[in-house]
Amino acid sequence: MQETSRGRLGQWVLAVACATTGTWVHADWVIGQVAPLTGAGAVQSKAYAQGMRLYFNQVNRTGGVHGERVRLVSLDDRSSPQDTVKQTQRLLQESKPIALAGYFGNRNLLALLDSKVLDQAQISLVGFHSTNARVLKAQQLFSTRAVLPQEIEKITKHLATLGLTRLAIVYDERDDQEGKALEAQVTEIAAASGAKLIHSRMLKAGKAAQEAVIDSLQKAQPGVQAIIVVASSPVTAAFVEIYRAEGGAAQIYATSGADIEQLATRLHVDVMRGVSIAQVVPNPYRSNNRLNKEFRDVVSKQPDSDAIPVSYPMMEGYVNAKVLVEAMRRTQPLTSEKLADSLRNLNAVDLGGYWVSFRPDSQSGSKFVDLSIVNAQGRVTQ
Repeated sequence: MQETSRGRLGQWVLAVACATTGTWVHADWVIGQVAPLTGAGAVQSKAYAQGMRLYFNQVNRTGGVHGERVRLVSLDDRSSPQDTVKQTQRLLQESKPIALAGYFGNRNLLALLDSKVLDQAQISLVGFHSTNARVLKAQQLFSTRAVLPQEIEKITKHLATLGLTRLAIVYDERDDQEGKALEAQVTEIAAASGAKLIHSRMLKAGKAAQEAVIDSLQKAQPGVQAIIVVASSPVTAAFVEIYRAEGGAAQIYATSGADIEQLATRLHVDVMRGVSIAQVVPNPYRSNNRLNKEFRDVVSKQPDSDAIPVSYPMMEGYVNAKVLVEAMRRTQPLTSEKLADSLRNLNAVDLGGYWVSFRPDSQSGSKFVDLSIVNAQGRVTQ
């Protein structure tokens, strides 16, 4: 029977090397990432990877995990679901990772699940971006961030305090069944906050399609007071830009799939002013708790630290790496199968004011959600 565990393979190679040379052979624990490293989605995934490397490098300077270095290997899927599967297969074959991390995209992750690659390799994927309900329930996937319903709840409760209760949702392309499930979910969460979802539309590609959505929002009766956007950074940016150009005045709240730094860079301050985005990790620009301070200290110690573009995705990658390393340290012997067991048993782990807990019936480890907003000067505040 073929062994898929990176741990068993590593032990076999080590035994052969020691027997034939009489010397100690040092191997790295590889964490594998397949994500868009080129194209419109590259900014977030690269920042996420940089955050993971920051923490792995810090761990390696103090002896690594079980005496071995931790190394991130990243491959580009160009946002293509087919390439996500192919590159994951390549990574598993060539690099023998102990775990996967930092994947992006509903369709990409659905394609990966449908391929059964994770099942065949008996390997876990820790940390990803997806709003798909099936992805979020997959046993091989562990989310180290709050999930979409928790973000929507945070937004709708905040809007209720402002007296904004007539809501609309616009979301990126997905199949009709998934779209209807999302609408039903938001309707239920909004109702619990005393709000009502009065309009919903899917954002399809192309300016004409976006303009049609915006026209329907403008004509909605009664009038929409706030719009919740569930989409990637490029889709969110395009929607906000056209909506404001068409005179749209409703408050805009986006979920964390949109990177506020990218939006603030791409869009004029007059367009971005007042846009709010849910954040699922602490503010990377502050040092108001242990995790923030640790992150800022690690960044400051890097060569040319002033040139490092600190961001929420980088902080999220850093947090994800901390969760992975904590689970790896609790696993003896460290194999991909045993690592999954350790992840499922992580309970009330304090990363410095950011708590992570997994349960047998839940693959979502965090409930942290905060809201950031772009002020009149174009700066991100909370």
